[in-house]
Amino acid sequence: MSDTFEHVRAVVFDWAGTTVDHGSLAPMGVFVEAFARFGVTITVDEARGPMGMAKRPHIAALMRLPRITAAWRDKHGHEPTEADIDALYQVFVPMNVEVAARYADLIPGVAEAVAHLRRRGLKIGSSTGYTREIMAEVIPVAAAQGYAPDSIVCTGDTPDGRPTPFMLYKAFLELAVWPAWSCVKVDDTGVGIKEGLNGGCWTVGVAVTGNEFGLSLADTAALPPQAFAARRAAAIERLTDAGAHYVIDGVADIIPVIAAIEGRLARGERP
Repeated sequence: MSDTFEHVRAVVFDWAGTTVDHGSLAPMGVFVEAFARFGVTITVDEARGPMGMAKRPHIAALMRLPRITAAWRDKHGHEPTEADIDALYQVFVPMNVEVAARYADLIPGVAEAVAHLRRRGLKIGSSTGYTREIMAEVIPVAAAQGYAPDSIVCTGDTPDGRPTPFMLYKAFLELAVWPAWSCVKVDDTGVGIKEGLNGGCWTVGVAVTGNEFGLSLADTAALPPQAFAARRAAAIERLTDAGAHYVIDGVADIIPVIAAIEGRLARGERP
């Protein structure tokens, strides 16, 4: 086997839950607290539902949930409006900025896997539902731990976010890679998988380290085997249902998948 991948040209990674922040925990408490400031209680499970979207559309999606719509109406005397979404978003962003750096630790194995991919000739891109303001807190922490992608595309850099492929397209331009089928999108959310599919990429879902599993590294390690297996199976099922071509536990497991995609491309297969 050649030391260099000849057909796969780039991998575009998500951030929270995929490369940093095991369990994608940073936004969860912020969503709950932001709604609480407006007198509405939401659960962490509700907050997780639209994960991967840009944060204002994420808030809008939460507002459309029937239970939350009713709770908002009971508290404020009317159903949520665009102005309400804007007001909550304005509260959310500075709160998320404040906590982002605390949840920016690299997920184990990420730096090593990315270094391996680079040695074999691949470019490394990234996209995120975070704004530039939030990512300004995350990027230096990740870089200090050995992870600095060649391209970082944030919410607000393109006309729309996930599940559109616009952030991917911007990453392709910045990385100077083409065609889309020579690239792989790696993400821990269903909407991120759909971003990759809509962009014409191969897609790899991340089950255990990300949003679908939803636990810190320590809490994951503490799970009894049966509970771990059940939670993992549910996460794999949701990512598979979203259309992922492959599902792995975490980025540490990605090298054999990229090798498999390389082989499929060499045989003329396309995503």
